[in-house]
Amino acid sequence: MSDHNQFQFSSSGHLPGVTLLHADMDDFHYDRHAHEEHAFGITLTGMQEFFSGGHHHRSHPGQIILFNPEEVHDGNSGGEVPLSYQMLYVPPETLGPLVASVSGKTVRHPEQCRFRASDTLLWDEPLRQHLQTLGQMIQRGQGSQIEQEQQLLGIAERLAQREGSVAESTQRPRTDRLLRRAKDFIQAHMHEDINLDAISAAANLSKYHFLRLFRQQFGITPHQYVLNCRINAARSALATGGKLEEVALQHGFTDLSHFNRRFKRIYGMTPRQYQSCLQHSA
Repeated sequence: MSDHNQFQFSSSGHLPGVTLLHADMDDFHYDRHAHEEHAFGITLTGMQEFFSGGHHHRSHPGQIILFNPEEVHDGNSGGEVPLSYQMLYVPPETLGPLVASVSGKTVRHPEQCRFRASDTLLWDEPLRQHLQTLGQMIQRGQGSQIEQEQQLLGIAERLAQREGSVAESTQRPRTDRLLRRAKDFIQAHMHEDINLDAISAAANLSKYHFLRLFRQQFGITPHQYVLNCRINAARSALATGGKLEEVALQHGFTDLSHFNRRFKRIYGMTPRQYQSCLQHSA
């Protein structure tokens, strides 16, 4: 991997759980993975290629990338010009109620609302400006709480204008409910040495039927999902100051070397580097 690949994570001191990645890269490739947060990317220079939602995409300078929570994707630089981009991560429990509050529609339980973008790639100058301004504030450690909140509110307002509404909790189709059980089981037992028999039993499906449905629905295998859950949980533990060796062992990694390899293939840096970035931005 080239020394020209640079990744910098920063956390907002005013908006809980909101973080920013600024990346410059020319030959790095992210493994297929998913985030627990909404991820809003802006391609600054170069071109970003990625696979998501069953399709290959290309993002050009000024274009916005939207990944919903748990939406599987990968990513790499495309073309001869090095890629530079920013990615803003916003927790769903923050964004959903905020979009609901500015949508102008009556919602019984706004705290239960979850926003879901319908587009993966789009051109939207007002949205881009809010995303980029908030990202720069977080990266540089600038902006008061009200200034950062105002930019996040601008993002929510623009999303509400584009999408029209957010979804309250509804009854899921049977297959979705069964696979949700499997995902809940994985998240509850991800620190253990779980196997396919246990996961498929939690979903009340045969092992092979479960494997086919899971990959068809989520785009990754159950094993990849287990690893993804472990990495996401470990990242949260790192953000709260957890010790590297303890975080690795507590989240199902055999040793620090194993943890380093898996983490770097998704976030472009080692767990120690990630934790250092957040500490310096706090």
